[in-house]
Amino acid sequence: MSKVVHVAVGVITRASEDESCQYFLTKRLEKAHQGGKWEFPGGKVENNETVAQALARELKEEVAIDVLSCQPLIKIEHTYRSKEGEDKGDKSVCLDVFIVDNFTGEPSAQEGQGQGWYSLNELEKLDFPEANKTIIDKLVERSL
Repeated sequence: MSKVVHVAVGVITRASEDESCQYFLTKRLEKAHQGGKWEFPGGKVENNETVAQALARELKEEVAIDVLSCQPLIKIEHTYRSKEGEDKGDKSVCLDVFIVDNFTGEPSAQEGQGQGWYSLNELEKLDFPEANKTIIDKLVERSL
């Protein structure tokens, strides 16, 4: 049984000029697990840290914003199956996903990765890790 990696994920949102919602994404570095795919920023929840504390710390480190408040969106458990012949084995994640629409600073990728603001329609055309597809489905559901 593989260890489950607990991850705090921030769906950073803002209204665009036409009042539609935009979402800030970063692109995983090529050498990372699921490299080259787009994702909602966030990171591992450390021991003796709440999910909210982890989210605030990770978004400060990764995209240089200070989270003022956030609301839970969805919790996702997903296992990435290893490809045949890989010795790394399966990788299981538990994503605690929050809407972050109240923050200070302008999000900017701090680790040299790609970044951008995207509309909901654009999200559906980008390449995400499998576990993130559920987040997009939930955002679509909320927008209807």
